[in-house]
Amino acid sequence: MKNELLAAALNYAEKHKFSVIPLKPGEKVPYFSWEPFQSRIASRAEITSWWSNTPQANVGIVTGKVSNLFVVDLDKYAEGYDEEKTSEYIPDSIITPAVNTPRGGQHLYFVNPEGDITIKARILPGIDYRGQGGYVVAPPSVNGTGKPYAWIDGMGLEIPLSHLPDALSNLISFKGGIIRGGNSPSRQMSSLSSNVVNYFESGRRDEDLFSTANALTKGGMPRDMIEQVLERLIVSWGEENDPKWVRAKVESAFKRAERRERNLTAEVKEWILSSSGVFLSSDVVKCLHLSSRDEQKHLSTVLRRLVTEGLIEKHGERNGCFRIPEDRADEIDIWSASVKPLPVRYPLGIEQFVNTFSKNIIVVAGSPDAGKTAFLLNFAFLNMYKHKVHYFSSEMGAEELRQRLLKFGVDINEWKRVTWKERASNFADVIEPEAVNIIDFLEIHDEFYKVGGIIKTIFDRLTTGIAVIGLQKPSGRDEGLGGQRGLEKPRLYLSMEPGRLKIVKAKNWINDQINPNGHFIEWKLGGGCNFKATGPWKKDAV
Repeated sequence: MKNELLAAALNYAEKHKFSVIPLKPGEKVPYFSWEPFQSRIASRAEITSWWSNTPQANVGIVTGKVSNLFVVDLDKYAEGYDEEKTSEYIPDSIITPAVNTPRGGQHLYFVNPEGDITIKARILPGIDYRGQGGYVVAPPSVNGTGKPYAWIDGMGLEIPLSHLPDALSNLISFKGGIIRGGNSPSRQMSSLSSNVVNYFESGRRDEDLFSTANALTKGGMPRDMIEQVLERLIVSWGEENDPKWVRAKVESAFKRAERRERNLTAEVKEWILSSSGVFLSSDVVKCLHLSSRDEQKHLSTVLRRLVTEGLIEKHGERNGCFRIPEDRADEIDIWSASVKPLPVRYPLGIEQFVNTFSKNIIVVAGSPDAGKTAFLLNFAFLNMYKHKVHYFSSEMGAEELRQRLLKFGVDINEWKRVTWKERASNFADVIEPEAVNIIDFLEIHDEFYKVGGIIKTIFDRLTTGIAVIGLQKPSGRDEGLGGQRGLEKPRLYLSMEPGRLKIVKAKNWINDQINPNGHFIEWKLGGGCNFKATGPWKKDAV
């Protein structure tokens, strides 16, 4: 039986480069002296040995430099917790990996900031943090009553860690976060003394003067008033006013604001052009990682301007709801269209459940090492005798590809029926509109919101052909990168884990009485290339 705690610990250590330690269930205490793992990551053998000896051990992740991880703990039920006050330092719109804790709180995972920021309890009521010398309990651990720590849906480690919001970073600095502390197990929750940063001291006045000008500019203060504030600051140090210095700082602050607004306008336009239909301003905030109030205020300005330009229009009665008007509608020629599905075959007999028609998009979303490439190569093999097949590979060179094909046990010359091409992006420019196009795979490393738009451009390019698109997905989730937006265009959406394939979305059912959505099958790979079912198709209980 698979030990999920061990699997999670290995995943954290090997994929995410986090230092992990085993914790006693219900106690949040390590089984041993864990100081060495504040400076190194345990080996696979060490981790396997720990959970072999104590299979019920919870998973602890060491924070700080070794894991490049800083965790903020929100306890919403703590005495004095003020949600509105907290949002001033941690905006609700911030996008970073987050865990629901058993008590109803949250752990927010951030990039470890520079400096020796250790740990501190109650920096504000209900807010603790853990940096150097600390650790947190991580999913799928449970507390003493059996309640789990769990990644918030869509906010697991499949998304990148954000940097600390400026307001929170400044608060930590002001309250003494940049200090050195001991390494006892109690560092998981401890309170530390304060260390106040003295601003505008000699040696940092130029930087702090600009920070003041920048903050006042963001707040909308007029230029002449900002200049007066800076002048009075300089005089308060016992120095003579320096108008040239003041003007330079104010000018720099206004230029930064202009660049920020221009860049945000371009980003929002690009997001809109890669999307379709109705969207909320909160969708833009989430996808573009607009964490500060200033950025969100700029977004409102940008959206109003785009409404005036006619690129978008308000939709419905809900605030912040917009739609992208489509000024072009292609005529659908239903009179000459064939109602006969394409004779397409799939690994594991998926064609017994669904029809495939011209212009269909099929997505195969797989977690790492789930067998996506094996599936796509099998799809090419099963269809190359009846269809013109073009295979676009973003990872394999000629030598590796040839080695994979030899495993199928047919003369290598048979594979000349397939056209092999190397490609990693802009697939809509190169696919064959009337052929079977296999894309292995759609590489995208950030700005995952673009996935839906990329799939749409491929769809628009097809005529009588189809496209089968490989897509990365996080382990444990059905949807690949792009989430729900990646589900819009495909007529068939498959989700793969090692040894398991699930039909997430199927539109063209063979039998109206048999809904294949949510069905899964378990399989193994014979000879490194042949999919063999190890049981029947079943309906997923989830």
